[in-house]
Amino acid sequence: MLWVPCVRKTRSGATFAAWTAEAFQFAPLVSQAVRVECDAQEDAEPEDSSPDPDVEWPAQSTPLDPLDDVDDLPPTPPPAPRKRRASPTFEEVSATGKPLKSCHRRRAAKRAKTIHQEGHHPRASVIDQQVRQADPLAVPSLNAEALPAAQGAYVAKIETKIEKCGSKTRRSLAELIGLGFQLIPWDGISARPLADGTGRIFASLAGQPQDDGWRAAVARAYQFIKAQGDATDFPMSMRHHRRGLFAAMNVGLMYGKGLRSPTWLDNKKLTPLAERLLAHPDVARMAHFASFAFSLWAPRLYRYYVDHNATLAHLLPGVRRPFPKSVFASATFNFGPSVCTFKHRDVCNLPFGWCAIQALGSFDATTGGHLVLWDAKAVVEFPAGAVILLPSATVAHSNVPVADGEERISFTQFTAGGLFRWVDYGGRTEAQLAAEDPDEYSRTLAQRDKRWEEGLSYFSTWDELSNS
Repeated sequence: MLWVPCVRKTRSGATFAAWTAEAFQFAPLVSQAVRVECDAQEDAEPEDSSPDPDVEWPAQSTPLDPLDDVDDLPPTPPPAPRKRRASPTFEEVSATGKPLKSCHRRRAAKRAKTIHQEGHHPRASVIDQQVRQADPLAVPSLNAEALPAAQGAYVAKIETKIEKCGSKTRRSLAELIGLGFQLIPWDGISARPLADGTGRIFASLAGQPQDDGWRAAVARAYQFIKAQGDATDFPMSMRHHRRGLFAAMNVGLMYGKGLRSPTWLDNKKLTPLAERLLAHPDVARMAHFASFAFSLWAPRLYRYYVDHNATLAHLLPGVRRPFPKSVFASATFNFGPSVCTFKHRDVCNLPFGWCAIQALGSFDATTGGHLVLWDAKAVVEFPAGAVILLPSATVAHSNVPVADGEERISFTQFTAGGLFRWVDYGGRTEAQLAAEDPDEYSRTLAQRDKRWEEGLSYFSTWDELSNS
């Protein structure tokens, strides 16, 4: 802080300043000092990052005071241009192995905590670029209202014998096209929302980021998951199941019959494997992007998940999710070498909720690995690294096999419908609610028939998304 001497007087009128303002011209000196200090100072903290590290900061050229023009003052040379230092990217940190500086760790932790508690809030520029410029795909043959949700809409209807007929058969792309399925070419990058006959967005080909960092992260995640799977001796029950003939492992928060409260799934001897997979930064990045894409294409439904997660955290302090910046409570790792699911529905998931599916591996997406949407009679090309969001409990789906010698694995995220029911019942089972609060239980039963309609109201329409 600059100090300017001034004349002081006592009560008797005597001055006690060492000098008076008339003896010296302070204004030019003060003006010069202020100008030099302003020129040398950057308007940022030393560790702040910049979106453009090559930005140069010009010297101050505007006079700060009319007295700057005093002739007897020497001109002040402008300081040399300075560049602001950009913070290291995730890929740079991963490649070098150097830890983030404390200031970056604090800011990253703060952002992660905010997203964990409040969810993603996409910027208007992202919505304008990713959503409004998307090319929607109409599926007029499908009406979301007719999807098989059970009464109460916390789970889906059990698959019938007719649905299960032929469900253990692997069908090639040619066979499906011969059955009248529509082939949907997709580059795995450009987003394509799927709208039913009423214009309701019931699913989305959400795509993936268009940068080398993402592609490198996906490649590393694939190699890590593949290596972990190859080194693990999975029991037969995990390698032969209703979804296919490949090893699959669920992780995360579960709630179902026999449980009185949500419980973290016990993977027993495979718990170290589960924790390694969840802790891998590239796997976490994939999970977080899928959750972010969810917030873009079904914002009301996404908020429904965020609100229930907040209530769940209040009812069960310390509860965790597999990935801190993802709204999903559970995840599944489908190990290779060539994952191909049979036709199925994940009936225990929330019927109107969305599941995030991500494909990984080395395969030609134009000849194999397609996602088959049976209710929409569509076969979608599904390149590695891409994300597809759909209501997996009520829309039957499967995969087209990849070619011999090719490799494909997949990673999914979801939330069991029972978790939503437990939260809606105030952290109680249905039996506990009936015994402890009969009036609330009666009101809940009366609302069961309306819950499916309410759930569908969380879906967006293309007009809403394109004009929001």
